[in-house]
Amino acid sequence: MVTAVPAYDADVPSPNFARSERLALADLFDAVGPDQPTLCEGWQTRDLAAHLVIRERRPDAAVGILVKPLAAYADRVQKSVAARPWDTLVGQVRKPPALSASGPAPLDRVLNTTEFFVHHEDVRRAQPDWAPRPLDPGLGKALAKQVRLVGKLRLRRFPAQVTITMPGYGEPVVTGSGGPRLDVSGDPGELNMLFSGRQAVARVTIVGPDALVDRLRGTNLSI
Repeated sequence: MVTAVPAYDADVPSPNFARSERLALADLFDAVGPDQPTLCEGWQTRDLAAHLVIRERRPDAAVGILVKPLAAYADRVQKSVAARPWDTLVGQVRKPPALSASGPAPLDRVLNTTEFFVHHEDVRRAQPDWAPRPLDPGLGKALAKQVRLVGKLRLRRFPAQVTITMPGYGEPVVTGSGGPRLDVSGDPGELNMLFSGRQAVARVTIVGPDALVDRLRGTNLSI
């Protein structure tokens, strides 16, 4: 049973970076409007907002995000949700249901910190004048934990010995299937963008044989 928690309050500081990234994304949605581009192929801001609403409010359709046979159903529901008034849609992103996976703060942090960081950047970096933002040290630490997990998982079969370095965030991570050495370095936010399939905008340094560097930059790392 999911425990209910108090409603979100944008005026109350919180160490929950899933919450702060959510609120920052909702503010950005308000600022740019429903018809702006995002880094999610084929999606405007309205579609991204609808995706986030479905993820928390429509478990019947959210399954289709991961289960391909149900993807068509999820797509129909998402289009329906995306047609809601923009203020309503942004409000639902901003304030998730108390009785959901986003309710209890510990679960919210685990499930949503990287999700909302990446989608916040999906909107920021689709704008022509975007620039990297400095990370709060606490957010950096939370994102570094994700890099350690996801980096090992997604590069475990990569044909190289890959060393992932996050200066200021602990020891390097070594993964890959062995062979030539490939060094990947950057801050945890940029590395999360890399490992979520946003290589084109990830400000990371990759050093190694050219063919392997190109392969890493072109591999679908989001699965």
